[in-house]
Amino acid sequence: MTTDPIPTPGSAIPLVEAPHGRTAALTLLTFGTFVVGTGEFAIMGMLPEFATSLGLSTADAGYAITAYALGVVVGAPLITILGARLSRRELLLVLLLLFCFGNVLSIAMPTPGLVEVARFITGLPHGALFGISALVAASMVERKRRGWAVGRVLSGIAISTLIGAPFSTFAADHFGWRIAYLIIAVFGFITFLGVLRYIPADKPNRTNSPLREVTALGNAQVLLTLLTAAIGFGGMFAIYTYLTSVLVHVTQVPEWEVMIFMVIWGAGMLVGANLGAWLVDRNIDLAALLALAGSAVAMVAFPAVLHSVPGLALDVFLVPAFVNALGPALQTRLMDFAGDAQTLAASLNHSAFNIANALGASLGSLLLAHQYGYGSLGMGGALLSVAGLLVYLLAVVLLKRGGQFQNAE
Repeated sequence: MTTDPIPTPGSAIPLVEAPHGRTAALTLLTFGTFVVGTGEFAIMGMLPEFATSLGLSTADAGYAITAYALGVVVGAPLITILGARLSRRELLLVLLLLFCFGNVLSIAMPTPGLVEVARFITGLPHGALFGISALVAASMVERKRRGWAVGRVLSGIAISTLIGAPFSTFAADHFGWRIAYLIIAVFGFITFLGVLRYIPADKPNRTNSPLREVTALGNAQVLLTLLTAAIGFGGMFAIYTYLTSVLVHVTQVPEWEVMIFMVIWGAGMLVGANLGAWLVDRNIDLAALLALAGSAVAMVAFPAVLHSVPGLALDVFLVPAFVNALGPALQTRLMDFAGDAQTLAASLNHSAFNIANALGASLGSLLLAHQYGYGSLGMGGALLSVAGLLVYLLAVVLLKRGGQFQNAE
């Protein structure tokens, strides 16, 4: 183990002024995360129409979701490393064009296999887009308001589940899934034009290199923060993946009420993101620990409320609220510890989020396959939250013992 001086966030993310005001720039970035989030979540609501159009079973159509998630995991580090010498504004523009291209390609592809390739391409810029948007947001505010800025921008993801995904389902049901993706591509291009006008033009680091970005990730605090994300977010997906089945088969609500529960879920995500951001500006560690502990408690309650519509509605709000409160804390913590790997670390946080998605969904599938019942989803999810809590506590303990940032050899 070696130790390096503590890098100051101010040196890694210098304060910059937006050309047409900070409010306009932050609103544009929030709109961008909303558009990209809609592009990710849209297919879950329009999967039946998507499957019918391509002559697939619902299960086989789900491979398009897997292809996108794989693109996110691969693309975040790959694109960030290849774009190490570009400015953040330049990289944002390239990523938005790739996002638009992927969605248009998805529309044009005639066979299921080619559509899956197109969805993989569309997922490539996802993590880097979110990560860089958070960094740009933080660069426009003083250090004590970073959590607020990051939370505001990332709240676009929650808004996409609340508004974007249901709108895409409506568009797909009435005009076809290709039209839904066309609308998303158009909104993506509007975001591209907005970046040109509203996002400050930072200076590119032409001396930077991919190797420098990668070696800066030797910081153990960065790795433990990413591991917290990869595990701690997983419990939410153990429940969310099978929530519709729980509502229909266990709680036995009418199918039209399922959408109401999805809106409640999205509202929980939005409230959690904003409350988490507020708490981050007061105490990052407290924000993360409360989010993980609170999510574990909410998930433990899940089996007890399965047969109660009011009880389940409350839990469906609390689970994503607590889990999503974790996002601003981890994103902001990475800014403090990443040093020269700011962009890569911020992007990898969203790769970790997608790993958590796969981990949670797989754990849920395993529990159901072994006949533990839908109530086990809450207990399994709680275990992931507790595991994430323990990893985060380890990071805090190592930091306090070392007195500074600990770098792994």
